[in-house]
This record gives sequence, C-alpha cells and structure tokens, in this order.
Amino acid sequence: MVNNAAEAYKRQQIMTATPEALTLMLYNGCLKFMNEGKEAVEAKQYEQANTSLQKAQQIISEFRVTLNMDYEISHQLLPLYNYTYRCLVDGNMQSNPALIQEAIDIIRELRDAWAQAMKKARQDNGSLQNAQGDSYVG
Repeated sequence: MVNNAAEAYKRQQIMTATPEALTLMLYNGCLKFMNEGKEAVEAKQYEQANTSLQKAQQIISEFRVTLNMDYEISHQLLPLYNYTYRCLVDGNMQSNPALIQEAIDIIRELRDAWAQAMKKARQDNGSLQNAQGDSYVG
C-alpha cells in the first residue's frame, strides 16, 4: 500500500513537472543508474550492472535526440553526450569502473550546471516580477 502511494506521488510529480524540472530528474536518474552500474561492476554482478548501465544509456540517448541544434550549446553538449555514452558502453563491456566513473563525473557536472541555471532563472524571474510589481501604481 505504501509503495503504491509512493509510486502515485512520483508519477504525479513527473506529470506536473516543468520541462526544466524533468531534465533535472533525468540527470538525477541517469546518475543513479550509473552509480548502481558501477557498484554492480565492482561487485562482479554483471547482469545487474548491464541493466543499470543500459538505463543510463537510454537517458543519454534521449538527451542526444532532443537537443535543439539551433542553439550553440547543443553543439557543445552533443560530443559530451556521445563521449559519455561511449564510456558507459565500453565500461560495461570491459567491466571497467574507471570508465563508468568518467561518465558519472561528466553527467554530474552537467546536472549541477543545469540546476544552477534553473536557480538563476528562478531568481531572475523573481526579480523581474518584483520589478514589475514595484512599478505598478494602482
């Protein structure tokens, strides 16, 4: 029963999230799966490692196909996503936790930058709303 409530809550969070928040959730999910995969490789639980790393690869694939190439940043992100994906595939095939860690480091950095950008956008939006509100004379 508790698990069903937790799942329903998680589903509701996803359904009502902004695109920016969904991207952050995907980054966090990707990191979770990569960490699980790395731990499984280190524990020689190769089937579990494969399952987790493939989930991370699917998220990175989603990032790649949804990039809007009209923006310069997308041309910088695509090679990073490609490299990260390759690290996961090779790390999985070679059972090499160092390659998986390299992918984790890249995605963590991108996630942190994304979270900072979201925070700054919220602050800028708040400043804009305050400025508009302050200038209104009723």
